[in-house]
Amino acid sequence: MRKIYIFDTTLRDGEQSPGVNLNMQEKVEIALQLEKLGVDRIEAGFPAASPGDLAGVNAVARAVKNATIVGLSRSRTQDIDAVREALKDAQDPCIHLFLASSPIHRKHKLRMEKHQVLEAAEAAIRYAKQYFSKVEFSPEDAGRTELDFLCEVTEMAIRAGATVVNIPDTVGYLTPYEYGNIFKTLKENVNGIEKIQLSAHCHDDLGMATANALAAILNGADQIEGTINGIGERAGNTAIEEVALALETRQDFFQAKTGLVLSEIARTSRLVSKLTGMPVPGNKAIVGANAFAHESGIHQDGMLKEKTTYEIMSPETIGLKESKLTLGKLSGRHAFREKLVDLGYDLGDEQLNTAFGKFKALADKKKNVTDEDILALIEEKLIETPEVYVLETIQVSYGNQSTPTATVRLKLQDGSYLDEAAVGNGSVDAIYKAIDKATQEEVELGDYSIQSVTQGKDALGEVHVVLSQGDYSVQGRGVSTDILEASARAYVDALNRLIEKRKTPARGRDNVTLI
Repeated sequence: MRKIYIFDTTLRDGEQSPGVNLNMQEKVEIALQLEKLGVDRIEAGFPAASPGDLAGVNAVARAVKNATIVGLSRSRTQDIDAVREALKDAQDPCIHLFLASSPIHRKHKLRMEKHQVLEAAEAAIRYAKQYFSKVEFSPEDAGRTELDFLCEVTEMAIRAGATVVNIPDTVGYLTPYEYGNIFKTLKENVNGIEKIQLSAHCHDDLGMATANALAAILNGADQIEGTINGIGERAGNTAIEEVALALETRQDFFQAKTGLVLSEIARTSRLVSKLTGMPVPGNKAIVGANAFAHESGIHQDGMLKEKTTYEIMSPETIGLKESKLTLGKLSGRHAFREKLVDLGYDLGDEQLNTAFGKFKALADKKKNVTDEDILALIEEKLIETPEVYVLETIQVSYGNQSTPTATVRLKLQDGSYLDEAAVGNGSVDAIYKAIDKATQEEVELGDYSIQSVTQGKDALGEVHVVLSQGDYSVQGRGVSTDILEASARAYVDALNRLIEKRKTPARGRDNVTLI
């Protein structure tokens, strides 16, 4: 059966989602999970965008051993050199070059004629080929490029030494028939097409990214580019998990499959959601909370008699399974460690002690602690950030006929304390104003969201905030059975990340491009 290679761009295109700004540790954590998932190629970033991006790509290149690490580059010598520097420690490096090819881009963005585009792209590919055995080339906005010119561009890329030619539907404009026909045309008309892999990169502006990717596979694509949970610029990218399960479930039709470890999909989806702060919609295919839920009486009756009546794939396939071990306040360290191993975490002794302490504190508040509760506790501090401030206590006074007032106490690294009080338009606003007064930080709250981790009145609440200060943007997460405490923890976490981030140059978003 034909193998479809998976090119994950969560760390590059996915990070271009509004409000998402991953730090180096977070990028490495996601990359290592993508490695466990079995992704073939990981696009780690755009090294020329900033020194921070270059360092982040280099960190991923050093950490990942079993996947090709890709760096994005414009068709410019200085960009290519930046990728060389970023991937110097990669075991299997690849450069991803791009240059726009469509009439609208040639006229309004590049101000170049066709022959100039061909010359610039060929020069870049030949230069990159001196340093990289694996070179991918993307004619940006290929979906709106004249078919005859796209054939010409592809043939040039093959002659120049490209090993993969990617066909991006950059603005999510094409229908599956149109997109599939591009691959069919290239396969039939380009000399030397058998020497390279053809790749599909789709955006979801019209809701057809996954359908377009599958149409490409049916017409000869060897590689699919996408992101976990379908995150990305504007409406997002092809969701890798959707393509993988479509091929797995309908092998009879597609006669192709990926090399992914499908049982790692749920965990990968959850990790990306946590670290990017982008919740997965409940009705999201494959990884949404309702993807395997059945509420209709007729459906439930059918499921009880035979699961395949309404379930075309099982939750176990993507790594979801029913808990066989319920933990509570009487559970010991051994049972807790076994539960963590079952959930895919192998913590060191120090990390285990910290996690066990948080678990016991939660177990005093909840009768039964679910898998989701434990995952939320572990993943709240999955990425260690130096804690300049630690939330010690909060006290809130609120009534519907009175002004909300909050008092906070923060512990500093030298063991001293900061105490402040403030009033606000609501309890959360009062807490945040008190923290601002205590830390003397002037920040803007760009986003605040809260969601329940589990069900019930004693459910854990998870708060996500985005703070900005000048050119810096950071995220913070907090978890607690009390949403006000979770809100305070998320805000303090974001401030600690901000302080850490100020130690490195700010990243200019204007340099980030899309394919």
